[in-house]
Amino acid sequence: MISRIEGTMGNSKNYSIDLLIEKITSEDKKYDLDKITRAYELAEKKHEGQTRDSGEPYITHPIAVALIAIDLGMDTDSISAALLHDVVEDTDFTIEQVRNELGPDVAMLVDGLTKLRKIPLATKEEQQAENVRKIILATSQDIRVIIIKLCDRLHNMRTLQYRTDAKRRTTALETMNIYAPIAHRLGIQSIKEEIEDLSFQYLDPYAYEEIDKQMNMRKEKRIELIESIKDKIRARLKEEFDPVPEIEGRVKSNYGIYKKIFRDGKDIDQIYDKYAVRIIVNTVTECYSVLGIIHEMFNPIPNRFKDYISTPKPNMYQSLHTTVIGREGIPFEVQIRTWEMHHTAEYGIAAHWKYKEGITKKDKNDERLAWIRKILEAQKEADDVEEIVRTIKNDLAPEDVFAYTPKGDMISLPVDSTVIDFAYAIHTQVGHKMIGAKADNKMVSIDHKIQTGEIIEILTSNNENHGPSRSWLDIAKTNEAKSKIRSWFKKERREENIAEGKAELEREFKRNFIHVPEDDLEEFLAADMKRHNCDSLDSFYAAIGYGGVQLHKLIRRLKDSYNKKYEKSSEIDNSAIEVHTDSGKTNTSGVVVDGIGDCLVKFAACCSPLPGDDIIGFITKGHGISVHKRDCINFINQIRKEENSQRWVAVHWAEDRNTSYFRATLDLVAYNRMGLLADISNVLTAIKISMHEAIARELKNGNANIIVTISVAGKEQLDNVVTRLKKIDGVISVDRTGK
Repeated sequence: MISRIEGTMGNSKNYSIDLLIEKITSEDKKYDLDKITRAYELAEKKHEGQTRDSGEPYITHPIAVALIAIDLGMDTDSISAALLHDVVEDTDFTIEQVRNELGPDVAMLVDGLTKLRKIPLATKEEQQAENVRKIILATSQDIRVIIIKLCDRLHNMRTLQYRTDAKRRTTALETMNIYAPIAHRLGIQSIKEEIEDLSFQYLDPYAYEEIDKQMNMRKEKRIELIESIKDKIRARLKEEFDPVPEIEGRVKSNYGIYKKIFRDGKDIDQIYDKYAVRIIVNTVTECYSVLGIIHEMFNPIPNRFKDYISTPKPNMYQSLHTTVIGREGIPFEVQIRTWEMHHTAEYGIAAHWKYKEGITKKDKNDERLAWIRKILEAQKEADDVEEIVRTIKNDLAPEDVFAYTPKGDMISLPVDSTVIDFAYAIHTQVGHKMIGAKADNKMVSIDHKIQTGEIIEILTSNNENHGPSRSWLDIAKTNEAKSKIRSWFKKERREENIAEGKAELEREFKRNFIHVPEDDLEEFLAADMKRHNCDSLDSFYAAIGYGGVQLHKLIRRLKDSYNKKYEKSSEIDNSAIEVHTDSGKTNTSGVVVDGIGDCLVKFAACCSPLPGDDIIGFITKGHGISVHKRDCINFINQIRKEENSQRWVAVHWAEDRNTSYFRATLDLVAYNRMGLLADISNVLTAIKISMHEAIARELKNGNANIIVTISVAGKEQLDNVVTRLKKIDGVISVDRTGK
């Protein structure tokens, strides 16, 4: 287990080159002490005068990171890079100077660990995503980058109590979502469990305290129980083995217990594996022999045996797990593994450095690095800078399912993966040609979630032109599948993508009351086009169409930009028009035109004003007065044109108008389901609203889009209709349109 390096204010002398040398010389491994000493002296000089949030000299942090790296058995260049990992970011020292002082390998590692600075990104989330992307790219060149980063994150989590509450939570959330899954995928269990527990402590302190309290209440009993079990097993194994295998006792981590209690709805006494005994032997044959002995001694619980030796986890973890019940009636887990399996389980890929001669830094064939290649592959088709974070959260989640092809090949996927993910995991073309799937010889839908042990058969089309559906992007779980689907649409359906993207942008603009003149649109979207590497509007539309640009992430910023650019001039122009409510005559439309007698009045189709809306009139040539809402884009654009400014007249709704009805159009988006249209009709009927037209279609994400035209007495009644429609099961949004 990685030892804790505790630091306190006033005791920073513990963090010195002497401590590093003592640690290094205690390891049965050759190190270049001269190089490490030079790295230390350079770090100490450059960080001189800098302090951490705790008040300690900053140098204590890189020393602590280096000590953790030594515990993992990392090499000389890794230790040197750990000592220098912040100098380029926090001081005036450059990568080129690191290269000159300590060589290209240390410089490359430090560069991979240095955060990006001074790049024009809109949000902190995007900055965070780009920094993680850089680390992943560097890791693809040298796996040591991410191992040192995990050491850095572990020490930061150990000292997180000195930061503000907001920064604690942000750092803990990032650690739980990104670095814990990476540690899991690399198989470094010791770091994974500790940073999970530390993150959990800040993300849900009340739950952490409650679990910690309950576990401490049982502490003496727990120790007594585990020691009793170990003594029984040791006495029995002594009859069969000489020497007796190593036997360890362990307790499930607080976060591990939390997941079982709150995620699975279990009571703490229902968690069978909160107590565990680990038996370490010399050979695989001995693993299975010990398993037989354990099942003789204790009663095994059905369906609680897992053989990760014959079927290793994706991070190469191997062990036998069985849950049994002793005479005390308390269930506990027994893990059985060889010493080599144990080293891999504790140190993951770092075990190559700690227990072997080491590996080549660019070993592309190591299966533990497959996830890095998948992440980088997913980036090729994803224009969203935050895609990297979603990839890690989804594809590197600790839980996996294992399913088989009809030929017996095993495929590992994240929990909740569908047959679409399975098809693309087999081969890109299998995914593209899929028309259906079977699970254990039974037909299943394409959103069927794969269960461990299922035999999945993918049915494919012989049609060369067959391709995936756009709705698959919302069904697929893995970013590998999503990336391949996007790639297909990007290459095969450009014209369709442009049309889809343009229509989607127009819908989002309409839904958010964004009315940008056609001539201004490219300028208005210029910043986002540049950020997504689109050189024209058509390219931007196409990116939206194939899913590379996700509008829901941009729309808030676009709305803010729109308000800043257009709202000010709109307010000035509106205020420049003086409204007189004490003159003019009411015509049959119920609208008073100030200063003008009875005249023809019609309502503009571009905004369809209703009684209660703030309105304005426009004198047309031969067609009377056209009434617009004051927030209508046509009014906003035309009022600024000097040649038309005199044609706008003040109008208002008559207070004594006869009750009349006006047509209004609503745009509904809902989860597609049986009976949706009937439910909408029933709601309108119940409140005596006439429906003139309804147009329904399926959106590319599988949702339903329904446009309904109704008659209402005014804005107040329309608002009531909208409120009632939003209460229908599955309705996502209801927006008024101008048609």
